[in-house]
Amino acid sequence: MVNKVATIIQARMGSSRLPGKIMKRIGKKELLWYSANRASKAKLVNDTIIATTVDSRDNTVFDWCKTNGFPVFRGSEKDVLDRYYNCAKEFGANIIVRLTSDNPFCDPEIVDQLVLELKKSKSDYVSNRVTKRTWPYGLDAEVFTFKALKHAWEQANKEHQREHVTPYILEHSEYFRLLEVPLDENLSNFRLSIDYPEDFEMCKVLIEGYNAHEMNWREIIDLLKKHPELVEINASRIDSKL
Repeated sequence: MVNKVATIIQARMGSSRLPGKIMKRIGKKELLWYSANRASKAKLVNDTIIATTVDSRDNTVFDWCKTNGFPVFRGSEKDVLDRYYNCAKEFGANIIVRLTSDNPFCDPEIVDQLVLELKKSKSDYVSNRVTKRTWPYGLDAEVFTFKALKHAWEQANKEHQREHVTPYILEHSEYFRLLEVPLDENLSNFRLSIDYPEDFEMCKVLIEGYNAHEMNWREIIDLLKKHPELVEINASRIDSKL
């Protein structure tokens, strides 16, 4: 059977820390565009899908996807595991890449690396962050098989297991073959995710001032190493448990 790989990006307007952040504009584009556009460049992925919710607030996300040509799926707001399962099932995905819409610097090279590792190792789940963070915040990605996702969907019965998609898999290594892909260098002092106003400000500076959305992740980190003043913009959020 030919593997169909789908990147599913969870996206909703109801963020508690920075409401409506995915539709906030940076330059001429919305934050969601940067995440979806970069993710769609992965060579080993067949579909890049936005998985939003049936909540009326997310009509905006649905309409945006239609206007910008991204496949979209609507599902449960709280049960994100159910949303992912039904999205993957509808699009016929055998392998799923999980990304979030508030990571505008997600890197297609990382996605391809993890997909390849999953296939080569015949693992059920591969991620660049499982036990300890070495990658910069905002470059996290998870790849897992539909079989593992279905097992989790059928068996997960705790709130956090339904809300965050993969906890059941990570908590039951007796059922799943798990693989972590860490970095040799610890770069966890760099924060490229967008959860707080300071994060958004840094993202805005990187994109509007340096065209960082056109760089790969190594080039972005090299830029930040050369300009430590940029890192200071959201340095106070590094220890946030996200």
